[in-house]
Amino acid sequence: MNKGLAVLAIALGIGMGGVARAQPIELEGVKFEPTVQVGGQTLQLNGAGIRTRAIFKVYVAGLYVPQKSTDPNALLAQKGPRRVAIHMLRNVDAETFATSLADGLKANHTEQQLAAFKAQADALTANLKAIGEAKKGDAIFFEFTPEAGTRIVVNGQPRGNPIPGEDFFAAVLRIWLGNRPADSDLKKGMLGG
Repeated sequence: MNKGLAVLAIALGIGMGGVARAQPIELEGVKFEPTVQVGGQTLQLNGAGIRTRAIFKVYVAGLYVPQKSTDPNALLAQKGPRRVAIHMLRNVDAETFATSLADGLKANHTEQQLAAFKAQADALTANLKAIGEAKKGDAIFFEFTPEAGTRIVVNGQPRGNPIPGEDFFAAVLRIWLGNRPADSDLKKGMLGG
Protein backbone atom coordinates (compact mmCIF):
# COMPACT_ATOMS: atom_id res chain seq x y z
CA MET A 1 0.00 0.00 0.00
CA ASN A 2 1.48 3.37 -0.91
CA LYS A 3 1.94 6.05 1.74
CA GLY A 4 -1.00 8.21 0.57
CA LEU A 5 -3.44 5.29 0.69
CA ALA A 6 -2.17 4.23 4.11
CA VAL A 7 -2.77 7.73 5.51
CA LEU A 8 -6.23 7.80 3.92
CA ALA A 9 -7.07 4.35 5.33
CA ILE A 10 -6.05 5.42 8.83
CA ALA A 11 -7.98 8.69 8.53
CA LEU A 12 -11.10 6.79 7.52
CA GLY A 13 -10.59 4.24 10.27
CA ILE A 14 -10.28 1.30 7.88
CA GLY A 15 -7.72 -1.42 7.94
CA MET A 16 -5.77 -1.12 11.14
CA GLY A 17 -8.51 -1.55 13.73
CA GLY A 18 -11.75 -0.86 11.88
CA VAL A 19 -14.17 2.00 12.23
CA ALA A 20 -13.81 4.06 15.39
CA ARG A 21 -16.72 3.53 17.80
CA ALA A 22 -18.19 6.01 20.23
CA GLN A 23 -17.28 5.23 23.81
CA PRO A 24 -19.69 5.02 26.74
CA ILE A 25 -19.90 7.98 29.10
CA GLU A 26 -19.42 7.13 32.78
CA LEU A 27 -20.75 9.36 35.55
CA GLU A 28 -20.77 8.46 39.24
CA GLY A 29 -20.09 4.82 38.33
CA VAL A 30 -23.01 4.62 35.86
CA LYS A 31 -22.22 3.81 32.22
CA PHE A 32 -24.28 5.35 29.44
CA GLU A 33 -23.83 3.31 26.28
CA PRO A 34 -23.31 5.30 23.06
CA THR A 35 -26.43 3.75 21.48
CA VAL A 36 -29.62 2.01 22.63
CA GLN A 37 -32.62 0.46 20.91
CA VAL A 38 -36.06 1.98 21.53
CA GLY A 39 -39.09 1.07 19.46
CA GLY A 40 -36.92 -0.79 16.95
CA GLN A 41 -34.78 2.29 16.28
CA THR A 42 -31.17 2.93 17.25
CA LEU A 43 -30.84 6.07 19.35
CA GLN A 44 -27.61 7.94 20.06
CA LEU A 45 -26.49 9.26 23.41
CA ASN A 46 -26.72 13.02 23.06
CA GLY A 47 -25.17 13.70 26.46
CA ALA A 48 -25.42 12.99 30.17
CA GLY A 49 -25.13 14.86 33.44
CA ILE A 50 -25.72 14.86 37.18
CA ARG A 51 -28.87 16.21 38.88
CA THR A 52 -28.02 17.88 42.14
CA ARG A 53 -30.35 19.33 44.73
CA ALA A 54 -28.63 21.62 47.23
CA ILE A 55 -25.38 19.71 47.87
CA PHE A 56 -26.78 16.23 47.15
CA LYS A 57 -26.28 14.26 43.95
CA VAL A 58 -29.75 12.84 43.25
CA TYR A 59 -29.39 11.05 39.91
CA VAL A 60 -27.46 10.89 36.67
CA ALA A 61 -29.40 11.21 33.43
CA GLY A 62 -28.65 10.61 29.77
CA LEU A 63 -30.60 11.73 26.73
CA TYR A 64 -30.96 9.36 23.76
CA VAL A 65 -32.24 10.75 20.45
CA PRO A 66 -32.34 9.81 16.75
CA GLN A 67 -29.95 12.63 15.83
CA LYS A 68 -27.48 14.35 18.16
CA SER A 69 -27.66 18.11 18.60
CA THR A 70 -26.43 20.80 20.98
CA ASP A 71 -29.56 22.89 20.30
CA PRO A 72 -32.34 22.21 22.82
CA ASN A 73 -35.03 23.41 20.39
CA ALA A 74 -33.82 20.98 17.72
CA LEU A 75 -33.90 18.15 20.27
CA LEU A 76 -37.42 19.09 21.39
CA ALA A 77 -38.59 19.13 17.76
CA GLN A 78 -37.18 15.70 16.87
CA LYS A 79 -39.75 13.06 16.01
CA GLY A 80 -39.73 9.36 16.71
CA PRO A 81 -38.45 7.29 19.64
CA ARG A 82 -36.47 8.99 22.41
CA ARG A 83 -35.35 8.16 25.94
CA VAL A 84 -34.29 9.94 29.10
CA ALA A 85 -32.36 7.38 31.16
CA ILE A 86 -32.18 8.19 34.88
CA HIS A 87 -30.04 6.25 37.35
CA MET A 88 -30.75 7.06 40.98
CA LEU A 89 -27.81 7.96 43.22
CA ARG A 90 -29.95 8.14 46.38
CA ASN A 91 -33.38 7.09 47.60
CA VAL A 92 -36.21 9.50 46.75
CA ASP A 93 -39.82 8.92 47.82
CA ALA A 94 -42.46 8.80 45.10
CA GLU A 95 -44.19 12.00 46.20
CA THR A 96 -40.96 14.04 46.09
CA PHE A 97 -39.94 12.61 42.69
CA ALA A 98 -43.39 13.21 41.16
CA THR A 99 -43.63 16.72 42.62
CA SER A 100 -40.17 17.61 41.33
CA LEU A 101 -41.11 16.58 37.78
CA ALA A 102 -44.49 18.35 38.01
CA ASP A 103 -42.66 21.51 39.13
CA GLY A 104 -40.39 21.15 36.08
CA LEU A 105 -43.43 20.97 33.81
CA LYS A 106 -44.95 24.07 35.45
CA ALA A 107 -41.70 26.03 35.21
CA ASN A 108 -41.39 25.49 31.46
CA HIS A 109 -44.97 25.91 30.22
CA THR A 110 -47.68 28.57 30.21
CA GLU A 111 -50.96 28.06 32.07
CA GLN A 112 -52.64 27.44 28.71
CA GLN A 113 -50.10 24.75 27.76
CA LEU A 114 -50.45 23.10 31.17
CA ALA A 115 -54.24 23.03 30.79
CA ALA A 116 -53.91 21.43 27.33
CA PHE A 117 -51.99 18.42 28.66
CA LYS A 118 -53.40 18.27 32.20
CA ALA A 119 -54.81 14.75 31.77
CA GLN A 120 -51.45 13.51 30.47
CA ALA A 121 -49.52 15.23 33.29
CA ASP A 122 -51.91 13.72 35.84
CA ALA A 123 -51.34 10.27 34.29
CA LEU A 124 -47.56 10.78 34.51
CA THR A 125 -47.84 11.76 38.19
CA ALA A 126 -50.01 8.70 38.90
CA ASN A 127 -47.51 6.42 37.13
CA LEU A 128 -44.63 7.91 39.12
CA LYS A 129 -46.42 7.59 42.45
CA ALA A 130 -47.32 3.97 41.66
CA ILE A 131 -43.59 3.17 41.42
CA GLY A 132 -43.16 3.90 45.09
CA GLU A 133 -39.75 4.93 46.35
CA ALA A 134 -37.07 5.40 43.71
CA LYS A 135 -34.14 3.59 45.29
CA LYS A 136 -30.43 4.17 44.91
CA GLY A 137 -29.31 2.11 41.90
CA ASP A 138 -32.73 2.09 40.18
CA ALA A 139 -32.77 2.73 36.43
CA ILE A 140 -35.82 4.79 35.47
CA PHE A 141 -36.41 5.44 31.78
CA PHE A 142 -38.85 7.91 30.29
CA GLU A 143 -39.34 6.51 26.79
CA PHE A 144 -41.37 7.66 23.85
CA THR A 145 -42.41 5.68 20.80
CA PRO A 146 -45.04 6.86 18.31
CA GLU A 147 -46.92 3.57 18.73
CA ALA A 148 -47.10 3.53 22.55
CA GLY A 149 -46.60 7.15 23.61
CA THR A 150 -44.67 8.02 26.78
CA ARG A 151 -43.99 5.19 29.18
CA ILE A 152 -41.96 4.74 32.32
CA VAL A 153 -39.66 1.74 32.57
CA VAL A 154 -38.16 0.89 35.97
CA ASN A 155 -35.30 -1.61 36.09
CA GLY A 156 -36.40 -3.02 32.73
CA GLN A 157 -40.11 -3.35 33.62
CA PRO A 158 -42.74 -1.03 32.09
CA ARG A 159 -44.79 0.69 34.81
CA GLY A 160 -48.21 2.28 34.57
CA ASN A 161 -50.14 2.99 31.41
CA PRO A 162 -48.54 4.57 28.32
CA ILE A 163 -49.43 8.23 27.86
CA PRO A 164 -50.34 9.27 24.29
CA GLY A 165 -49.00 12.30 22.43
CA GLU A 166 -45.59 13.14 21.00
CA ASP A 167 -46.18 16.74 22.06
CA PHE A 168 -46.47 15.55 25.66
CA PHE A 169 -43.07 13.84 25.52
CA ALA A 170 -41.59 17.13 24.28
CA ALA A 171 -43.22 18.77 27.32
CA VAL A 172 -41.56 16.17 29.57
CA LEU A 173 -38.19 16.83 27.90
CA ARG A 174 -38.55 20.53 28.75
CA ILE A 175 -38.18 19.56 32.42
CA TRP A 176 -34.48 19.08 31.62
CA LEU A 177 -34.02 21.03 28.36
CA GLY A 178 -36.42 23.97 28.76
CA ASN A 179 -35.63 27.61 29.48
CA ARG A 180 -36.01 26.91 33.21
CA PRO A 181 -34.48 23.43 33.54
CA ALA A 182 -34.50 21.35 36.72
CA ASP A 183 -30.71 21.73 36.81
CA SER A 184 -28.71 23.94 34.42
CA ASP A 185 -25.56 21.81 34.73
CA LEU A 186 -27.58 18.68 33.94
CA LYS A 187 -29.06 20.46 30.90
CA LYS A 188 -25.57 21.34 29.71
CA GLY A 189 -24.50 17.71 30.11
CA MET A 190 -27.55 16.37 28.27
CA LEU A 191 -26.78 18.79 25.43
CA GLY A 192 -23.36 17.19 25.13
CA GLY A 193 -21.48 20.01 26.85
